[in-house]
Amino acid sequence: MIIENKGFQTKSGCGMANISDFFEKYLKAEPIFISKKVLQSSYTPEDILHREKQIEEVARILAPSLRGEKPSNLFIYGKTGTGKTITVKHTAVELKKIAEQKGMPLEVIYLNCKLKKVADTEYRLIAQLARELGKDIPATGLPTEEVYKIFFGELDKRKGLIILLLDEIDQLIKKIGDELLYNLTRINAELQNSQISIIGISNDTQFTSYLDSRVKSSLSEEELLFPPYNAFQLQDILKKRALNAFKKDVVQEGVIEKCAAYAAREHGDARRALELLRVSGELAERNGDGKVMIKHIDEAEDKIERDKVYDLVETQPKQHQLTLYSILLVCAKRKDKIYTGEVYEVYKGLCIQISLRPLTQRRVSDIIGEFDMLGIIYTRVISKGRYGRTREISLSIPESTQPNIKKLLEKELSLA
Repeated sequence: MIIENKGFQTKSGCGMANISDFFEKYLKAEPIFISKKVLQSSYTPEDILHREKQIEEVARILAPSLRGEKPSNLFIYGKTGTGKTITVKHTAVELKKIAEQKGMPLEVIYLNCKLKKVADTEYRLIAQLARELGKDIPATGLPTEEVYKIFFGELDKRKGLIILLLDEIDQLIKKIGDELLYNLTRINAELQNSQISIIGISNDTQFTSYLDSRVKSSLSEEELLFPPYNAFQLQDILKKRALNAFKKDVVQEGVIEKCAAYAAREHGDARRALELLRVSGELAERNGDGKVMIKHIDEAEDKIERDKVYDLVETQPKQHQLTLYSILLVCAKRKDKIYTGEVYEVYKGLCIQISLRPLTQRRVSDIIGEFDMLGIIYTRVISKGRYGRTREISLSIPESTQPNIKKLLEKELSLA
């Protein structure tokens, strides 16, 4: 849609400044950023700080590919923002460089399994993998078996090793089950000239425990856990990025340290730290302050948390909203850890109250797992011996935000 200039101005009688004056003032103000993209999670820096040990371990596992041997399948785990993806991508790029120098046939295919219309069905995922190899496949219309056949054919034409890098692989399995993963592990038996190796990246450390034993057996994978960054490591990362993101001397002393402290509190999430610094800079620039100050960190923290949580909660299906509301109610009564069974009992009572058909406890447990992935709660699967497993739950929503989230849910669920 094209909006034509009709000479629109706000009325001064309304107490609002002339919008064109605001834009003129904004353009005249000295920008504080050199490059915002340096602070975005999609940016891959040349140097990966504080992940030397993990880079070396990934390199050791993938090194046999330089001798024409298939490396072990690898599964990498760790909370969001612990450097999993950039570490693997960085190592894969270096591996491919060496392979090209040595004349070794090696390809790396990266796919984010969280993307809709790319990895939400078995057909779409295999079709996308085939497209990455240069084969055009329609979005729909072919039998899934035919798509597999085309993909196998393209793989075998490569006459070398192909590394499939599947980011957020747990999301893929939740959407379409683990049969796809089994099929991928069995591809090598179908190939004559090529071999594939799978690298899976997951935020869920319990991911493989949910897989069928047949799939686990086929994987024969190696595992690598990425620990959270501590506050000092996050400071190093932020300082390095800030040098390329901001103009000289615009970041006030103490800002980097506070950003790192906030993110260290949130499971050492580097993405969180970078987002906090970027939004703080945007707020400083928007206010015409000229410098990024401590006060902007607090404003950015509130804005990010409020926007993220409210948007997530408001767009959830009714059953998800009711499950989260049940968690809030149980947590309000008990300040220590709570468990799936307690939440489910409260959830069933609320279902009766609003005339909603209750889901099974297993399904509610799955929803709780989804909230963990979204960062709204923290969970840990614990064993209760012969009584099975349960989730230990705690809220990650700041206490100051919880009352407003509760009110929002009451309004959405007509409980107010």
